[in-house]
Amino acid sequence: MKQYLLSVHFVEGAPTPSDEETQTMFRETGRINDDMQAAGAWVFSGGLTSPDSATVVRVENGTTAMSDGPFAETKEHIAGFWVIKCADLDAALAWAERCAAACGPIEVRPFDDLSQA
Repeated sequence: MKQYLLSVHFVEGAPTPSDEETQTMFRETGRINDDMQAAGAWVFSGGLTSPDSATVVRVENGTTAMSDGPFAETKEHIAGFWVIKCADLDAALAWAERCAAACGPIEVRPFDDLSQA
């Protein structure tokens, strides 16, 4: 079985979901988590705090520098993720479709072969 990262994207400037919409997303993603676990596909999942809570750590020429804020200057950031295991990309895309219906755009990326050893 291969592992895949399903990442949820937050788009800066997009309308903020209402409290009711947020609760619906939480309920739906909870159901998806339960279904993934029952199917043996779920490995790990989590939601992330806002990008402005990030700290970037760099080491250059033996010196460590830390800076506030996200690594990339972009309007799209990862808001949460699932790590799942599936037989193939088609199965991962089927899970991603359910996730996208629950909480918005999902990026699907397979882990490289070295990560799966």
